[in-house]
Formats: sequence, C-alpha cells, structure tokens
Amino acid sequence: MKYMTSSEIRDTFLKFFESKGSAIMPSQSLVPVNDPTLLWINSGVATMKKYFDGSVVPENPRMTSSQKSIRTNDIENVGKTARHHTMFEMMGNFSIGDYFRTEAIAYAFELLTDEKYYGFPVEKLFVTYYPDDKDTYNRWIEVGLPESHLVPIEDNFWEIGAGPSGPDTEIFFDRGEKYDPEHVGLRLLAEDIENDRYIEIYNVVLSQFNADPSIPRKEYKELPQKNIDTGMGLERMTCIIQGGRTNFDTDLFLPIIHEIEKLSGKTYDPDGENMSFKVIADHIRSLSFAIGDGALPGNEGRGYVLRRLLRRAVMHGKRLGIQSKFLAGLVPIVGKVMEDFYPEVLEKADFIEKIIDREEETFNRTIDAGQKLIDELLVQLKDEGKDTLDGEDIFRLYDTYGFPVELTEELAEDEGFKIDHAGFDAAMKEQQDRARAAVVKGGSMGAQNETLSSIEVESTFLYETHTADGKLEVIVSEDKKVEKVSNGTAQLVFDQTPFYAEMGGQVADHGFVKNKEGDVVAEVTDVQHAPHGQNLHTVNVLVPLKVGQTYHLEIDEVRRNAVVKNHTATHLLHAALHNIVGEHALQAGSLNETDFLRFDFTHYAQVTKEELAEIEQEVNEVIWQNIAVKTIETDVETAKAMGAAALFGDKYGKVVRAVVIGDYSVELCGGTHTSTTSEIGLFKIVKEEGIGSGVRRITALTGQKAYEAFKNAENTLTEVATIVKAPQTNQVIAKVTSLTDELKVAQKDNEALAGKLAASQSDEIFKNVQESGKYSYIAREVKVPDVNGLRNLADIWKQKELSDVLVLIARIGEKVNLLVASKNSDLKAGNVVKELAPYIDGRGGGKPDLAMAGGSNAEGIQTLLAHVGEKLV
Repeated sequence: MKYMTSSEIRDTFLKFFESKGSAIMPSQSLVPVNDPTLLWINSGVATMKKYFDGSVVPENPRMTSSQKSIRTNDIENVGKTARHHTMFEMMGNFSIGDYFRTEAIAYAFELLTDEKYYGFPVEKLFVTYYPDDKDTYNRWIEVGLPESHLVPIEDNFWEIGAGPSGPDTEIFFDRGEKYDPEHVGLRLLAEDIENDRYIEIYNVVLSQFNADPSIPRKEYKELPQKNIDTGMGLERMTCIIQGGRTNFDTDLFLPIIHEIEKLSGKTYDPDGENMSFKVIADHIRSLSFAIGDGALPGNEGRGYVLRRLLRRAVMHGKRLGIQSKFLAGLVPIVGKVMEDFYPEVLEKADFIEKIIDREEETFNRTIDAGQKLIDELLVQLKDEGKDTLDGEDIFRLYDTYGFPVELTEELAEDEGFKIDHAGFDAAMKEQQDRARAAVVKGGSMGAQNETLSSIEVESTFLYETHTADGKLEVIVSEDKKVEKVSNGTAQLVFDQTPFYAEMGGQVADHGFVKNKEGDVVAEVTDVQHAPHGQNLHTVNVLVPLKVGQTYHLEIDEVRRNAVVKNHTATHLLHAALHNIVGEHALQAGSLNETDFLRFDFTHYAQVTKEELAEIEQEVNEVIWQNIAVKTIETDVETAKAMGAAALFGDKYGKVVRAVVIGDYSVELCGGTHTSTTSEIGLFKIVKEEGIGSGVRRITALTGQKAYEAFKNAENTLTEVATIVKAPQTNQVIAKVTSLTDELKVAQKDNEALAGKLAASQSDEIFKNVQESGKYSYIAREVKVPDVNGLRNLADIWKQKELSDVLVLIARIGEKVNLLVASKNSDLKAGNVVKELAPYIDGRGGGKPDLAMAGGSNAEGIQTLLAHVGEKLV
C-alpha cells in the first residue's frame, strides 16, 4: 500500500471507473435542486435519484463521481469520534441497468488490491454481506477473498420506504490489533461494536428490488432495471492510506488545524483529545462549501444548520483562547486544500469570507447577551437559595446563544453551582424529536415505471413552429402501451411536436390534436419528459386515436406568447440582480406561468425598495432597447467561454442552447423565448419576500399584466386623492403628510385626556387596600379605553405609597387585559402575572416591577380577583 495525497486518491478512483466505461459526473451543489425531500445533498446517490427511479435515462448508464455531501443529524459527535464529519466527500460508481453484482464486486476488489491503484493487502480486507444473498458471498470467494473474511450481517439490506432497494455488501480495512487492545477480533464486525480497528471503506448496494413496506421483504418484486450504487468516503480512505490516527490527521484537515494552532498559540496533539481543533476544522469546511453553493446562515432549515455550525466553531475557538474573529481567515486555507477538484471555493472566497465575518460579528454580540443571561440566572439562583442550574436554562443557552454545555458548566461551577445534566438531556431529546418530525419525508426514490422506461422511439421537439404534423408513435393508457384509445385520459408520443414539455421553470404548452379533416380529436392538457427524453403529451381523448396515424398538432399560441414573455424577462431579471445586488444572487428556482413570473435567488438580506426600483428600471430599459434574443447551439465548454451561466440541477447534453441577449445576458437554457426584448412590453415587480433561510423571491408581471398593475396603482392613487381632497395626484403625499401630522397631535391630546381621566378615577380605585401575609395589595376591575389606560393608572399608583402590589384587570374589546405592578423586590410582577393569567385563559410576562397578560375568558375576572391574595403568600 503506497502513500497518496487526498487528490491522488480521488483521481485514482475516478480514472479507474472511467477506464471501465463510466462517465465522470461533476460534483453537484450541496443545496438540492428540484428535490424538496432533502435539506442537503447527503450522498453521491442523492444526485442520481432520477436515474435510479427511471424518471430519466442517462446518456451513459455507467457513471462515477466524487460528491461533496453534508449530514448534520448528530453534530454533537463531531470532534468526539475519529471519523465523524458534517461535510464529507463520497466517491461512488453507479450502473443504471447495465453491469450488476458480478462486475461491481470485481471492480471493487481490483481497485482496492491491485498495485496500479490502492494496493491494499487482501488479508487486510473483510467483507460483510446480507445472509440471504448467497450470490454475493459466492462472488467474493470467486474474486479471491478468503472465506474467513466474509461476515454475514442481517442489517446489510438497503431500503428507504417504497422504491428501489436491495442487499448491500460492505468492505472493511483491518488497521490491526493496535486498535483492538482487548483482542475482540471479528466479533467487532459481527456484533456491530463501535471500534477503530475495522474501518468501513466501501459499500456496494445491489439495487434489485422494488421495496413495498406492506409485504414481507422476501416477496419484493425484482426491478425491471437493476442498478449499482457504491460509496467510498474520501476522508476515511485518506486516513488509512496516509496512516492517520483519525480522519483529521490527514492532508484534508491538517493545513486548517496548523492555521488554528497559529491563531490560538496551542499545539494540536494527534494522540490527545483535540476536540476544539477538530470541530473548527470540520465546521469551516462545511461553512465554506455550503455558503459557496448559495446557502446562507439563518434561523430555519439550512440556514439554522449553518448558523449552529458557525457558533459552535466560534465557541470552540474561544475554548482555545481565540477571542477575536478568526473563522473567515480559514476560508482560503480550505480553498487551497480542495483547489484541485473544487476551485470554486477560492473563486468565491471573498463572498464566503464576507458572510462568515458578518455572522461571526453578530454572534460575538450574542455571546455577550448569553453571558449576561448566565449572570442573571446565577444571581436569581442565589436569591432563591438554589444550588443547581436548571436543564432547560442550559439548553436555552446552548440552542439560542450557542453556549457549549461544558462552558456553561465551567462558568456555573466557578460560582459554586451544579448542572442539571438530566434536564438538559431531556430538553435536547425534545428538540431532536421535533427536528426528526419536521424532516421532509419521502427521501427514498420513486418506484420505476417500466412502461414509460421502455419507450425508446425517436421524438423531436420543434422550437421554431407553433404547428406541425406528427406521427403518433406511442399511446399509453392506464399505464400500458396500447395500439388505440377511444376516450378518457392518455399519454402520447409523436415523432415530432411543437408542444414544449415543462422544464427549467417554464410551464408546458397546452393545445389541440386534430385529424386531417381539421377536427379536434384530443385536448393537450400537459406535456412532460418521458424517461428517454421524449415529449409525453397528456390528453383528453375526444375521438379514437391510433398508433401510426399522422395528426396535426397545434399549441395554444396565446398561452405560449404569455409564457415566453415571462421566461425571457427572468433572464433579464437574473442579470439585473447580478448587477445591482451582487454576483452571489444565484438562481434557486423559477416559474414562468401565463400570468406572472417567479424568480428565487440566494441573498443574505431583504432587497431594499431602492434596489427593487433600480432592478425594475434596468430591466425595462433593456426591454425598450429592442435587443435581439438569439439562441446558439454549441457545446457546454464553448457556451461557458461565452459567459453562459449554467444552473445546478439542469441536465446538459453534448449540445446545449445558449440564450444570448446582446451583451447583457448569456444563459444556458432549453426554453422558448421572445425574438426581441421589446416583445416583453413592460416589466413590473409586484412582490419581494423571503421564502427560506438565505433565499429570496421576486414575483413580477410582464406585458398586459404589468400594464394592468400600473393602471390599478394609478386608480388607487386617484381614489386616495379624492378621499384626502388633494386637487391633483401629485399633491397626495403632501396632503397625507399634513393629515398624519394632525393625527399625531390628536393622539397626544387623547393621551393627555386619558391621563386626566385615570387621575380622576384613581382615588376610587385605590381606596380598597387589602392584606395578604406580609404584603398589601389593591385588586380591581376597571374601565379603560385601551392598555395605555392601565399603564396610566399604574404610573399614578407608583407615585403614591398605597400598597406593595397593584392588580388591575379590564375588558378591552373582546380581550381581557391584566396588569400587575410591584414595589417589593421580593415579589416579582412577572411571577404573579403567570399565576393569575390562567383564570382568564391568558398568558403573559414582564419585568419584576411591571408585567401584563392578555386573555379571552371574561367570566374568570371575579375568580381572578378573589385569588390574588393567596398568590402573594
């Protein structure tokens, strides 16, 4: 076994499978595109789902890739174990209905043991297999693996719900008895005991069944198309080949760790715990790659994961003594380590550093708030005579402020307090349960459709025409190929068609199928791509149709024209966003409908009104310049050299279409467009909103719809002018401003009158002072116009020495409002409010001297007043 760099290990894997006829697929964005079932791309096969379930047939059934992936279901283990990471690279080879068990096992054995490749000694390899899978057992024996190195494991069966599934066989590398001090041996594998001796390096999934959770596994049907899915973790392979004690002791992480040593003044010890070094090195890789792919820190979804990773890394930096901002400075190190295969990290380093630096600065302020909260909690515990910090409070510090439990424990113990670990664990489990429940289900692949997958006839989409004669090649009715259909819904494939199939955000064409006499025989209601790429027309059959007949196909031109205006406008909008918001504003989805366009893009803040106005103005100026919209067919590399932006998730063949709009916009796009920009007519943004962490959405209108929007706005302005009695619409602002100023004066007068009213009735309200233990209190139902009336009465009460506590309750509209004020430091108003609010089906809180609650149960008012005294004891 020879030494290799991580780049050489990756390159060896990819070139080996390329030599076996596999196409090398690029690593996809960590942010899934057109797959709502995934938060992150979490494996190599996650990018291959469309091939495995048969919805798309690949150009080459043999593929290989090295795919960056993120998994964050147990972040807490990063740094504690030798091989746990949030971001990792999964090398894989895939066969879609081509080679299967025989070749897959032979390839794995050759790659691992041949001196031309990794050159592992055969005696160091051990393999697990599914006990019922005798074929796999026999194949391993055939390639030369000793029988004693094969271990049956019942769990070696891959399935996630319905869809493709099958047995898998895992390959382990034996690192020797140095990592097995108790000489447990193969029981470590057979009994699935966590260990550092036998390291899983390769997994071959034999996808041969259609899983059906409603029946026993032995009754699963064979897939019409069997597939191979393998995975080999780059980090683990690098650890083994480079002889690292852990994955972190390799050239993938050590350059980052050495930089952390410089920043902290501390030394990394490969034989020590070093948790903080490992956490920072792991998390900065995830942050760099994820932000580079368009994910941004936030409060939900992907954004929450990134914010949590960043905060965890910062806190571990502080544990190493790094008090200033430091994470952004590690980004170039990450980029340099991964430059051979992922040059985009260095290319986007400035933007990635900017986001990380800004987030770290914000978190430093949060840390101060968390430190203040700890201090307040500890003071409160002292006042209450308690010696233990509550688990829920520890979890709040951890979850909201990013404080590691160890840091909270250290600060508490310095003040002589214990930690409620059990309470923290319970709160953590509740959060994990909520997170699991919130995970989008359905991550498994869909079941293969044998009927659609078997359609292999040629079919051509005609871009330049709205009508065409097409020979009917295939009819699918009730999921079966038939020669004719008389009525109902069917799916049709013609040898050529002008109907656009939904793709890239552009909706499908609708229209009609006619016979040679010109009669409508079917209505086209949808068009999608069949697995082999043909345009599959969904139709309502009106007159019997027959395979082999030629029909006249006509799209709905009015619908198409409306859609293309919106589609071309999205290209202009994308370019304007780059010019005004920044190059990081990458497309994250789009929809080009008949009545509107919707464009999603990555951005870390709300687009300002000024920016939106500038974007709208720029797009309209390009429209008015009447620039020709040209489509050039070329190869991907030539198109990119022209400046074309390729979108993650889009499938590009050998020939691509580059849509060129002068020198303003160049994008790879398979959709239909206007001939010139002036055909769009007009562009109007109607909404900008956030739809997820780090993702914004602009909704806009074009042409007639944009004109109608402007006209409606004009009509509204005219109505407002009439209401405020402005002689002309250009005087509305001045008139409204004047009325607003008058309203403010009136409100101040009302507040003054309310204060006087409160003062006039305060003597009556405050005269009944009651006693409860050592406290005096006043409890009354009062009539006030709003909650300010309650506050006014409380202000008057504070100025007088009347009682220790004031409790006022009022019916305001349909709500019941409760106010509690306290002058005694031993009696906190917030605690009293929480005790009383349930009587009115309410809840609330506040400061020690003043707290309020709102409720809905007016019938509970008298009961509340009757129980005030007992709540003060």
